[in-house]
Amino acid sequence: MQLSGPSLPPADGKPARGLVILLHGLGADGNDLIGLAPHWAPLLPHVAFVSPNAPYPCDMAPYGYQWFSLQDRTPARVIAGVQAAAPILDGFIDQQMADHGLAANQVALVGFSQGTMMSLSVAPRRSHALAGVVGYSGRLVDDGSLATQITARPPMLLVHGTQDEIVPYQSLEMSAQALTALDVPVETLSCPGLGHGIDPAGLQAGGAFLQKVLTA
Repeated sequence: MQLSGPSLPPADGKPARGLVILLHGLGADGNDLIGLAPHWAPLLPHVAFVSPNAPYPCDMAPYGYQWFSLQDRTPARVIAGVQAAAPILDGFIDQQMADHGLAANQVALVGFSQGTMMSLSVAPRRSHALAGVVGYSGRLVDDGSLATQITARPPMLLVHGTQDEIVPYQSLEMSAQALTALDVPVETLSCPGLGHGIDPAGLQAGGAFLQKVLTA
């Protein structure tokens, strides 16, 4: 299955020397997160941005896409959904690296909600570490298998609103602890009063993190 969605070329007009892949949440589409790119482009003039639509039509709304269904939110079903979508995302990352002529350490993932769940599952299982992962308002979905399957430890920044009504704020510390226990370098940012979204503090922190891991 081929994913596609909006993209933005490097601000400096040259061939990309880095890539940020933006992964949206349930019921959204690639247009939802490509809006972050203009905020970060001045910090990353050598970096291209791409924001694919998730592979499946959203089954809880008449529009948008999903990485996996959340009609059944039992842990086993969520884990199965992430695992089913993982090869599709992996294939997209590989294709983008080939298209741009980039190595793994020149590519970063930025996820929101479901997109974060996908990023935190896929990135540590890739054969070569990506440059980094920024995860907004998500969590690590794991049945314990990551401990035996982890093959890469890219640096990660996890950002979460303290008033998140969709993915509980407690997910931030639980995810960070689980990843840190596997020797993944994790930074966290709590956004006081923020619900399920991205605020200016989170946007700024994400840009600074990407600037650090995607140095030209």
